[in-house]
Amino acid sequence: MSEKHTHQSHPDIAKRLKRAEGHLRSVVAMIESGRPCLDIAQQLHAVEKAIGQAKKTLIQDHLDHCLENTIGQLPRNQRHSIDEFKAITKYL
Repeated sequence: MSEKHTHQSHPDIAKRLKRAEGHLRSVVAMIESGRPCLDIAQQLHAVEKAIGQAKKTLIQDHLDHCLENTIGQLPRNQRHSIDEFKAITKYL
C-alpha cells in the first residue's frame, strides 16, 4: 500500500469534481425528463470543461512538486527541457 499523497491543490480539485458530479446528475435528469438536446449538450460541455480543468490542475501541480522533488535543483542552463515540459502540459 502506498503512503498518502496530497498536494495543496487537492482539496480544491475534490471540491470542483464534487460540483461536476452534482452537475452531471442534473444532466442525467435533463435527459430523463426529455429536455432539448441543445440544453443538454451545453450542460455536458460545462461538465466536461470542469473535469478537464480538474485534471489539468492535478497534472500541473504534480509536475510542479513531484518532478522538482525527483530531479532536485538544477542550474538555470539545465532547466530548459524541464521548464518546456511543464509548459507544454498547459495544452492537455
